[in-house]
Amino acid sequence: MQVPIYIVDAFTDQPFSGNPAAVCLLDGPASEGWMRWVAAEMNLSETAFLHPEDEGWRLRWFTPRVEVDLCGHATLASAHVLATRSGVPVRDPPLRFHTRSGLLEASESDRLISLDFPSLPAGPADPPETLLAALAADGPAPRPEATGYNGTDWLIQLPDEGAVRALSPDFRALGAENCRGIIVTAPAGARTRAEQPEADFVSRFFGPAVGVDEDPVTGSAHCALGPWWAKRFGKDWVTGRQVSARGGTVRVHCRGPRVTLQGRAVTVLEGRIVADDRPREPRR
Repeated sequence: MQVPIYIVDAFTDQPFSGNPAAVCLLDGPASEGWMRWVAAEMNLSETAFLHPEDEGWRLRWFTPRVEVDLCGHATLASAHVLATRSGVPVRDPPLRFHTRSGLLEASESDRLISLDFPSLPAGPADPPETLLAALAADGPAPRPEATGYNGTDWLIQLPDEGAVRALSPDFRALGAENCRGIIVTAPAGARTRAEQPEADFVSRFFGPAVGVDEDPVTGSAHCALGPWWAKRFGKDWVTGRQVSARGGTVRVHCRGPRVTLQGRAVTVLEGRIVADDRPREPRR
């Protein structure tokens, strides 16, 4: 078996920045065990697996540890691969992805890819004190200005960008919390606006419970961040800069129960998987 595979940097127009995702183009369904092996082998925050289905594509996402319900950057990477490597039109009609989160669509114009995703707003909620303490392994727990929860992720708003950048979490303790991930955010400050003048807010995302200590750029987190900051800024379009070591930019249009996530992508590697199918679980 030889399977085409690509590594794509998503939510960036520069190679070796943004969030890398692996994308496997399949002729048909593969065993879950084999997909888990490949995702563990790639050791990226997400590996996407695509095969044709119902006038669209079946899309599944795996971290090195688990399958996830929703992933923005690997969907963006998948649309980019289909548009640039397979000759599939990505404009009219849009690409259709059948996923664990329902039907998702992607379109492309002038290398800018738009994703139609569900809105996942975070309602007011108080996080456990253990979670806040785990966000600062080497100092006092941060003091949030506001907090929320959307059923999968905690959202912690800090006073300023400097507080977001300064966090040094205890990932072992953070991974023991009962959630997919923790989104930490603040209004964009002078440092970010000097590089990204249109940025409205900054964020970081921690997901040690699903095998990703810090995700470089998290599209699905912006399904919560978009509604959060759109309400506070009083506008439908907001732009986020994820201030991880690699960094990336996500533009969000809030449309009631849906959001549009916009970003660019760059292919940095292409090859073929030649290993035989292995219907086993990855080693722990």
